[in-house]
Amino acid sequence: MPDCTPPTPAHLLQVAVSTPAHSAVGEPLSYASPTPLPPGTLVRVPLGRREVLGVVWDAPDAPPALPEGMAPRAVAGVLDGVAPLDAAWRRLVGFAARYYQRALGEVALAALPPQLRELTPEQLGRRMRRAAPALPPLPSAGEGGGEGVGSAPPHPNPLPPGGEGAAAVHLSAEQADAAAQVDANPGPFLLFGSTGSGKTEVYMHCVARALAASPQAQALVMVPEINLTPQLEERFRARFAPLYGAGAVVSLHSGMTNPQRLKSWLAAHQGAARIVLGTRMAVFASLPGLSLIVVDEEHDASYKQQEGARYSARDLAVWRGREQAAKVILGSATPSLESWHASSPEVGRYQRLCMPSRIGSGRLPRLRLVDMGQQPRGAVFAPPLLAAITERVERGEQCLVLLNRRGFAPVLHCHACGWKSDCPHCSAHQVFHKVDRTLRCHHCGFAQRVPRACPACGNPDIAPVGRGTEQLEEQLAALLRNVITPDRRAARVARIDADTTKHKGALEQQLAQVHAGEVDVLVGTQMIAKGHDFRRITLVAAVQPDGALFCSDFRAPERLFALLMQAAGRAGRDARYVANQESAPEMWLQTWHPDHAVYAALRRHDYPAFATQQLAERRTAGMPPFAYQALVRADARSQETAQAFLQAAAEAARATELPGMDQVFIFPPVPLAVQRVADVERAQMLLESPSRAALQRFLAAWQALLHAERARHRGLVRWLVDVDPQAI
Repeated sequence: MPDCTPPTPAHLLQVAVSTPAHSAVGEPLSYASPTPLPPGTLVRVPLGRREVLGVVWDAPDAPPALPEGMAPRAVAGVLDGVAPLDAAWRRLVGFAARYYQRALGEVALAALPPQLRELTPEQLGRRMRRAAPALPPLPSAGEGGGEGVGSAPPHPNPLPPGGEGAAAVHLSAEQADAAAQVDANPGPFLLFGSTGSGKTEVYMHCVARALAASPQAQALVMVPEINLTPQLEERFRARFAPLYGAGAVVSLHSGMTNPQRLKSWLAAHQGAARIVLGTRMAVFASLPGLSLIVVDEEHDASYKQQEGARYSARDLAVWRGREQAAKVILGSATPSLESWHASSPEVGRYQRLCMPSRIGSGRLPRLRLVDMGQQPRGAVFAPPLLAAITERVERGEQCLVLLNRRGFAPVLHCHACGWKSDCPHCSAHQVFHKVDRTLRCHHCGFAQRVPRACPACGNPDIAPVGRGTEQLEEQLAALLRNVITPDRRAARVARIDADTTKHKGALEQQLAQVHAGEVDVLVGTQMIAKGHDFRRITLVAAVQPDGALFCSDFRAPERLFALLMQAAGRAGRDARYVANQESAPEMWLQTWHPDHAVYAALRRHDYPAFATQQLAERRTAGMPPFAYQALVRADARSQETAQAFLQAAAEAARATELPGMDQVFIFPPVPLAVQRVADVERAQMLLESPSRAALQRFLAAWQALLHAERARHRGLVRWLVDVDPQAI
């Protein structure tokens, strides 16, 4: 007999899924479910021929109408082992997608751990059962107050509201005042503290107070680079693990394996992790009890994502703090000019806290400028600098030499015919790496063996031009080969850069050698110039910093000042170690332009004067933070196609008179500085407006025209919008 049972009524759900970047499908898609599911639920849904992870989203006031004769596809499965993502997380993702002009599903799914995107409900259930003993039970409905999201049970001996625990150290007067201001005011705060002033201790005090205030409270502490997380995690574990348990502190960054990232994310999502330490991706971590966000080295350009959705984690942290009533601390010895301006008395968006002194009466390093025009021709190290390094090593002290260019030399050159080691796939040179005798492109990754003779004319005399960290390491080792340390051994030179730290655990091992005193002179790139607490280094030298002084990017002086100031801060961090006059910390800077204003401010350690001068120039020129910018970039098979697409999009915007058009200036399209990468030509077009709101209205309305123009330009590979770009 035919089945007369009426069909189960289907509930229409809106699900955010990751659609192709240029599909023009940016809103949640409709799916059918036999049962209603709350927003934030993770589900597996069919998309084309694939089955993908999706997030049930908030239903709109007017549900979208399906085309006639079309029925929504059914949800394939529900990941009911994970509590729904709360409304605060969904608002953060929604804001990021709107502001940075990306699809909602793209941002939402990129914010989740990669392994979570691949697991079926059955696989996740097995994993959750295996991990169950390590995770606290989810509270019943009504506990924790957060849309069903679990929270950790209170520690049996929680931190008393008035203190930081037995492991805390005594705060200096400046630290105590900054911490008291954070406790008493809503913020956001800009903690402007010199290198070595003890900003991390202030962070830890504020984290301790936040966690003590509530058993559900969580804190997010962000650093700009992965290599800074191990030492920070060690300090936080030593302080807070005895109080809240070994699982209370977790890390979250792309250097972790996929299972590690999933475990940390689940611990944060369930409330078991009270403190999350991470890089920019951690700003999207699900933290239902978030009460404090710390962004250390907030000026660092690494907080701006450069692939996919080009978000600024620092700016999203400020937005998220305001949205979730969490306090936000931005810390730096060289704040970004945007943050400095926002903390000025006339603007007052941030509260500025100052800590100008070093802990323990440690002295800031004295800056010595070396005019390379007065030194022997072709000298890599000026004789006075080499003598100073020798003297320090002979006393048992350590030195740091900074050159922000890895490899042995930027290019190989044939003097007979003019051949250079150009990359066949990019408009850039292949860098000579002497260690493995290869030429490598640092843009596309193409590598090949060094030729025995010039490929163009056969001349065997091809020579390296310029210098990289490999060459500095080799030359210093030769120059210091006869230098003897106090413990009667030869001086040791080591190098830390992206080439020496590509293997797992290599960076930690090399940093441990430096801290143990097994290295006398450390050569490296910017990755060693910030955040590291080297206690024995008393001299820092910057070998070739002048290139950024005349860069076309208006932010280049700001980045150079920050890099050199941060590098100088690695010297003399231990006041006891540099108590005598002979060991007074120094920074040596070799330059062809010793009278430049950047170096004059650096010599005085006067960031406020430098910032004042730079902001005055930007105000006159109408540059950020006094204007707002966006870049539209096009990648195509030819430069003509890329620029034609951008030009057509600009003309279509003018013809349509988009909202905000009267306040947006569109510059002509131009090639990028490196216009060809991996055989793809790149062009960009700058948009500028005195009104952030007008620029956002224009960009939102422009999306449809950009999608339409893409269909008309064959050979266009991709295009993207970069809001608030950090490099032009």
